[in-house]
Amino acid sequence: MLYIYKGEEIKKIDRQAESLGMDSFTLMEAAGSGLFRQLTDDFETSKQCFLILAGKGNNGGDGIVLARYLKTAGASCTLCFPAGLPKTEPARRHLDYYEALGYSYETEPFNLTATVMIDALLGAGTSLPLSTEMKNLCVWLNSQKAERVSIDVPTGASTDTGNCDSSVIHAHKTYIVHGYKPSRFLYPAASCYGEPSLIEIGLPQTARWTISTVSATSPSVQFKGSNAHKGTFGHGLLIAGTKSMPGSAALAALGCVSSGAGKLTVQTAEEAVSVIASHVPEAMYDFHTGVEDAHSFSAIAAGCGRPADDAMEDIVQQLLQQEKPVILDAGALAPRSYKAAKCSVIVTPHPGEFARMTGKQTKDIQLNRIQEASQYAVEQGVTVVLKGEYTVIAFSDGSGVVNTTGNEGLSKGGSGDTLTGILLALLMRHSSLEEAVKDAVYLHGLCADIWKRNRPAQALRPFNLHDWIPAAISEQKERGD
Repeated sequence: MLYIYKGEEIKKIDRQAESLGMDSFTLMEAAGSGLFRQLTDDFETSKQCFLILAGKGNNGGDGIVLARYLKTAGASCTLCFPAGLPKTEPARRHLDYYEALGYSYETEPFNLTATVMIDALLGAGTSLPLSTEMKNLCVWLNSQKAERVSIDVPTGASTDTGNCDSSVIHAHKTYIVHGYKPSRFLYPAASCYGEPSLIEIGLPQTARWTISTVSATSPSVQFKGSNAHKGTFGHGLLIAGTKSMPGSAALAALGCVSSGAGKLTVQTAEEAVSVIASHVPEAMYDFHTGVEDAHSFSAIAAGCGRPADDAMEDIVQQLLQQEKPVILDAGALAPRSYKAAKCSVIVTPHPGEFARMTGKQTKDIQLNRIQEASQYAVEQGVTVVLKGEYTVIAFSDGSGVVNTTGNEGLSKGGSGDTLTGILLALLMRHSSLEEAVKDAVYLHGLCADIWKRNRPAQALRPFNLHDWIPAAISEQKERGD
């Protein structure tokens, strides 16, 4: 499992290490050693000329250790301190050791050349905007005809948000120490990381946020049951579609029945049935406008292809007073409180919908997707699926996952409807809401990734997605076989 560390968690790492008998000097040694191993995997060091630009903090200390390993291995390497010598105690000790071995360093970088330039300037916890001195250094580094490798976080990129300085280093590779940082998944900062690699330093993982995966033993991909019948795998209610938008209901229903739903009832307009039924003959239909029989369903989804009007609001309020888990999407999303809800609630907004729900600006939400989704989930006691590249899934206890499957082929109206259907099916037969949600998002994105392996992303229709659910499920099952 891969972990994501927010800024306040990073500050605890040194204290955690010391409690385990691993002081900062030893931790820096472990980081430098790991960086060296990754560098030798990525480059034939005997044929490269390395320049390490080290800052005054612990990120620079990691660079000092890396320089020592490179020089000891016989590589051509120059260590440079363009902003001054290290100020932290473990970094100073490592510099003393470096010099004791007879190695020297530079302080003026602008006349130096290299084939690989390593950014060990600031790392995690960078304060923005950068100083004029640091801006000039970043501009120079970006202009060089060399491979750029950043340590932990590219200099000029925020740690916790998508913010970055106008002079941010655009790395070709970033070696991320111990755990991913939120900005790796938040734009525009994410675009500065290049190819990321994770460097393990021997500490136990304690982060509450992870990168999503699907277990090969999860009920999401295992479909078993002795003496099973259609009721074994749940009965879902999908409140979706109108006369003018029957396709949204059809897409959600297709996602649901293709993901293992035992039974599905679609509550929709009579005029929409012919369209839905032509694609989903397995579904049953309900023309009521309430949820009086909610107790007979395993889970409920509402909002696909529905307007955000008073009628929809009445339905949502009824849903919140029953006890079966509820998925709210599209027209069922609105600025409301969920604190009095009697059921588990999952909201699945895209950024514009989330802005409407929270009263915030879409651009601010996009820069702070993890923080904004988590704050809302905790305050409202719900699960938030904030859709987009690197979909963010935030749970009410403050934990969460970032999903890394999916591609630009999903950037079309209707893709989210299919996700709602997949989620409804998994929720119907899962004992763990959290696992059902993260698995649904993962499999939905994986369908698009499987498509893109042999076909252009722009040709992917939301209507195609359900056809690839079997392949996505099989791929995850095979990983555990």
